Amino acid sequence: MKKELTVFIGLFLFLAIGMHFKEWLSHPIDHVMALPSAGAYGIGAFHPLVFTLALYVVFVLARGIGRLFSK
Repeated sequence: MKKELTVFIGLFLFLAIGMHFKEWLSHPIDHVMALPSAGAYGIGAFHPLVFTLALYVVFVLARGIGRLFSK
């Protein structure tokens, strides 16, 4: 469980910094403070977690399929 949480948090940080690199370098506090009014595809403030969860599920499915074929 600890390993999976580390993977999820690492993926979250990678996506957050990767998608908003310029904002994180120029004004990180303002960027975080604007999160409640942020909106991506109508998801709102939870969009970073939703996108991270979606990509995490894809990785888990890929690992599960890989384990099926490796046996």
